Amino acid sequence: MVEQDDIKRQMTLYFIFAAAMIGLNYLIQKLNQLVAPLFCQNFGTLDFFHIFYCSIEPFNMPELIGSIFAVGITYLIKFFLDKYIVFKRVGKKLKETSIEFIKYFGFAILTTAENIGIQFLLTNFLNTPLEISFIIALSIGYLTKFFLDRKYVFNI
Repeated sequence: MVEQDDIKRQMTLYFIFAAAMIGLNYLIQKLNQLVAPLFCQNFGTLDFFHIFYCSIEPFNMPELIGSIFAVGITYLIKFFLDKYIVFKRVGKKLKETSIEFIKYFGFAILTTAENIGIQFLLTNFLNTPLEISFIIALSIGYLTKFFLDRKYVFNI
């Protein structure tokens, strides 16, 4: 009974933090949309910044870089929330934490592929509205990631 209560507590916190990170990801990307024009206006003449941040041909680099920053920041924050608050792992060794983070990030890549696949199948083959397929795919992906993190990353 205690273990079941612990899993419920962990799962509740895990999903609350996941929702918070989705919101933070969105805010970072919106902030990037506001900052990018100002940044490019002042530094866009420098080749490095023009090519890797300000260019919109052939790809919208400000959007891509904003997405990368948003995902990177939220993954780092979520990792530490999960490690220290959700799963209460107090390992202090850098090597141990680094190995956990590599596993955590690897599972994030796998479950992101799972999310994309589920959403693709739902919207393209079952004609599910985007919002519903998005919610279903994220829910399944986060549930999968919770159990992978719990068992293989934080060894509980």
